Amino acid sequence: MAYGMMRGVTRRLMLLDTASLYFRAYFGVPESVKAPDGTPVNAVRGLLEFIDRLVRDHRPTDLVACMDADWRPQWRVDLIPSYKAHRVAEEHEAGPDEEEVPDTLSPQVPVIEAVLDALGIARVGVAGYEADDVIGTFTARAKDPVDIVTGDRDLYQLVDDEREVRVLYPLKGVGTLQLTDEAWLREKYGVVGRGYADLALLRGDPSDGLPGVPGIGEKTAAKLLDQFGDLAGIMAAVDDPAAKLTPSQRKRLDEARAYVAVAPKVVLVAADVPLPDVDTALPREPRDPAALEALAARWGLGGSLQRLQATLGT
Repeated sequence: MAYGMMRGVTRRLMLLDTASLYFRAYFGVPESVKAPDGTPVNAVRGLLEFIDRLVRDHRPTDLVACMDADWRPQWRVDLIPSYKAHRVAEEHEAGPDEEEVPDTLSPQVPVIEAVLDALGIARVGVAGYEADDVIGTFTARAKDPVDIVTGDRDLYQLVDDEREVRVLYPLKGVGTLQLTDEAWLREKYGVVGRGYADLALLRGDPSDGLPGVPGIGEKTAAKLLDQFGDLAGIMAAVDDPAAKLTPSQRKRLDEARAYVAVAPKVVLVAADVPLPDVDTALPREPRDPAALEALAARWGLGGSLQRLQATLGT
């Protein structure tokens, strides 16, 4: 991955939480958008339009479509069995469980992957890890500014003003993005960066099957983190009779020790994923023009793909 200065321009890496974005595209673009054979391609075209808008508005020099090679890694499930359990459509003993996905979205994912590959946009998924972990590792390794585009608030934990790492959270399509920096996090949640992971761990997250600490909601969690600094400080306070915890807080935290001991590894995104060696530079021309032309014709990608190609070429 080439970072640093190129033609006098500081590099900026954009990391896409691809599944988060194509789910949004799927639900945001009508299913009446179809290929010539009648197959819905709303997620495909919607994602291409998202990427076009993101590149035009934010001008990254490097772009990676980060993928879920394993949306529910076993090592997380081993620590917290309820992790994403409610999303399992089918369990498999000899491989990853299948996630519950709308019937007309699943067939579009391979098309998305093929189009990204033909364009030459770096696409990275690593066995045993979620896209969040791929994003966390790229972010940890980056030497220059990073924009993380995701509809998943879990990635707020990576926000770091000093390293110029921010999250662009789609509010409406990707034309309206919430630019999440430390000031925004502090105002909204009373925490920044890693503190957001501790907050999420304490309050729980039903969408991920994280139980949290019963009786400790978001406001209480933020207050405790402000008072004691971090999760370790809070748990140290449980053992300190002089610490200013209410009896119910002390009891609930004490009873949740087993959960608190394992939850950080589940909630924190990995920063040590074995990433493949990929060229992350924004492609100025397609890697495989013939394949791209065939995909455009087969799936009726029309103006969505043409506009993105034009944007990439400028």
